[in-house]
Amino acid sequence: MKTGELNDKESATGSRYQLVPITPKLIAMDRASASAPMIDPALTAYKPDSYRIGPGDSLYITVWEHPELTSPAGSQQQTAANGRLVRPDGTLFYPYVGLLQASGLTVEELRTAITERLTKYVEKPQVDISVVNFASQKVTLSGAFVKTNPQDITITPLTLSQAIGSAGVNAQLADLSDVVLRRDNHEYHLDLDALSRSREGGQEIYLKGGDSIYLPYNDRHEAYVIGEVLRPQAIAFKTGDLTLTQALGRAGGLNQTSARGKSVYVIRGVEDFEKAPATIYQLDGTSPSAFAVAGQFSVKPGDVVFVGPAGITRWNRFISQLLPLSGLISNAANAQYNLDRDSQL
Repeated sequence: MKTGELNDKESATGSRYQLVPITPKLIAMDRASASAPMIDPALTAYKPDSYRIGPGDSLYITVWEHPELTSPAGSQQQTAANGRLVRPDGTLFYPYVGLLQASGLTVEELRTAITERLTKYVEKPQVDISVVNFASQKVTLSGAFVKTNPQDITITPLTLSQAIGSAGVNAQLADLSDVVLRRDNHEYHLDLDALSRSREGGQEIYLKGGDSIYLPYNDRHEAYVIGEVLRPQAIAFKTGDLTLTQALGRAGGLNQTSARGKSVYVIRGVEDFEKAPATIYQLDGTSPSAFAVAGQFSVKPGDVVFVGPAGITRWNRFISQLLPLSGLISNAANAQYNLDRDSQL
């Protein structure tokens, strides 16, 4: 097979690329070999425990029938003004209790600790604690979100879908096929679009403090449609699922006056031509069932969809390129004739 051009009569035994027809059999083989999207078991295995207090959290501590302990700033003040801040070292000061280590305790464990210490000064103290400001555990977001503000881990567990929903996805710029969740120095890659259509998509992924979510941009995740189409262009991937029919449709379809139906190619390169040949998939667009097959053929990021010209188009282009050249030759010949005739006069 020649490596410089595509020809219908060439075999698929070239050393640099192989020509593969797009047929129902190829689609069936691709589907059989494709693996269903999976979620790393380490993500689904994590279940959040009771919320544990941390530095920066603000607590509202109520001692019933003792307003001087509950609202030292006055009952007319906002709840936050009477909040007790957990210090950077994790300690908390409370009247008659003194300093105690609050960080790492659940709300119930801290309530028990304060109750036990107050017993020396208050008969049968009734203590209640609520967190009025969560600040110690956060999830950070970056990339193609509408809002990238950190989100707090609270008493109510936070899931990945909730975090993404609250942040909002930039539909024009985001690539949902490779969301990255970083946790404990490990990266988990998730195809949220594929997962949403699979059984795995029903599993909740709970987040914990320190997690970070990166939603990549699609500016480097493109396929290219060129040749005899109405609008040659680069097509950005918003999801991992783009069919050949969709790619051609976004480019306006085949140019009916210049495109050759049999010359629809999807060129898929490789990183190292020395180790493996590139693959060129060919669609016979003259067949009535061709675009039904094309609707099931997946285009990958980096693919080049090329629609070749029909024979008459090639001839017209040859003529259009030849005519300016023939005009120059004719002008040169006329000039030489005029010079010869002038020299004879």
